[in-house]
Amino acid sequence: MLVQFSVRNFKTFKDEVKLTLFASNYDKNTRENENVIEVPKFGLRLLKSAVIYGANASGKTKLMDAAKFMKTFIVKSSKESQEGEPIDTEPFKLSTSTDNQPSMFEIVFIHKEDMFRYGFEVNKEVIVGEWLYHRSNKKEVEIFYREGQNFELHSSFKIGNFFVKENMIRSNALMLSVAAQFNDDLAKKIFEWFRKFRHLSGLREEEYMGYSLHKASEKTGKEKILEWLKYADMGIDDIRVDPMNPGSLPRDMPEELKAILVEKMKEKDSRVYSDLTTIHPKYDENNMRVGSEDFSLSDEESSGTQKYFALSGPVIQALNAGETLFVDEMDSKIHPNLIQKIVDLFNSQKTNRKNAQLIFNTHDTNLLSSNQFRRDQIWFVEKNRYGAASLYPLSSFKTNEKARKDDNFEENYLLGRYGGVPSLNDFSALFNNTENWEKDEDEK
Repeated sequence: MLVQFSVRNFKTFKDEVKLTLFASNYDKNTRENENVIEVPKFGLRLLKSAVIYGANASGKTKLMDAAKFMKTFIVKSSKESQEGEPIDTEPFKLSTSTDNQPSMFEIVFIHKEDMFRYGFEVNKEVIVGEWLYHRSNKKEVEIFYREGQNFELHSSFKIGNFFVKENMIRSNALMLSVAAQFNDDLAKKIFEWFRKFRHLSGLREEEYMGYSLHKASEKTGKEKILEWLKYADMGIDDIRVDPMNPGSLPRDMPEELKAILVEKMKEKDSRVYSDLTTIHPKYDENNMRVGSEDFSLSDEESSGTQKYFALSGPVIQALNAGETLFVDEMDSKIHPNLIQKIVDLFNSQKTNRKNAQLIFNTHDTNLLSSNQFRRDQIWFVEKNRYGAASLYPLSSFKTNEKARKDDNFEENYLLGRYGGVPSLNDFSALFNNTENWEKDEDEK
């Protein structure tokens, strides 16, 4: 379970911001049974979901990018880079004070009865700092702390002591990543959680379409996904995954890519899919069912249906395995009622037995009036006049008084009372004089 994620000096975030999943006492007794996870071992109450609002270009996606960068760098820094290769971080560009400062990332999470706090600082060339703390009871223990190539190590972290003695940690590689590569038990446990920490782009569903196709090709997966589609009232009775074969490859496909796919198809137990067929009922002139009709998901179904199907695999997997899911632009192409249903799945005790978590951003303000969220689950991102973004929850918002439980959150947000909305000028001024525009068109 995610407890907290922090980032500083990365893309639009100049100063440190923290997304916390702590359930506040201020909201206690509001959807407590549905939306809150009790963790008595550590005396915590954690949230099952969080929604993030903000104007266009405010930093909502950049927060998701920060989480994705952290995971990707942890997984790949030790095995997919060499000494001297640059680190793909992006510090805040709109201030001279951050030009030579490192980007910082820290995450706190609970996995298998243990709590971990792990973080690092990086610039384009090297790891500036790295730290790992472990808590199995009331006391947090420092496993290691790194400043550049200087390390302080707990005596129990034997493999770390070996790495330092043998000078095996590159300046651009994380110690945690190297330890996992050498099958250290503690590092492997942390990597287990990171494999359950997923990031999805709501605008590029092709990135996880293949995963949903794979799950739909399995008996149990097909049953779950078909149920998912039927609940959405899309008129789909059945589905069929279409395996790819060499003869079905498009003629205009690049030969290099075609060769890769053909070789993949030859591998034992390899499965490559070309499309999904959705099966719809067909009726006669008296509206009596007389058969069915096959539709290609990619060619004949709407973009919303394609996106909704693509989400099926990752969402169902997260709920079944208790994963933490970050979704950027989740509402893109999908009806607001369906987004509410997906949120319900995570907030429900019945459908979320493994304490999965959903963190997503959206422009869909209907969710603010749906009574699905507590104030501590509603977050806003806002840029200041200097281009730096801040992140804050509704539960900490104050004007003359705190936001009350019975306030109309949607109305107040659209009125700008919580921030996180664009400051718009009078667009009509654009059309006061169109003569030059028309003159330019005539001259073409």
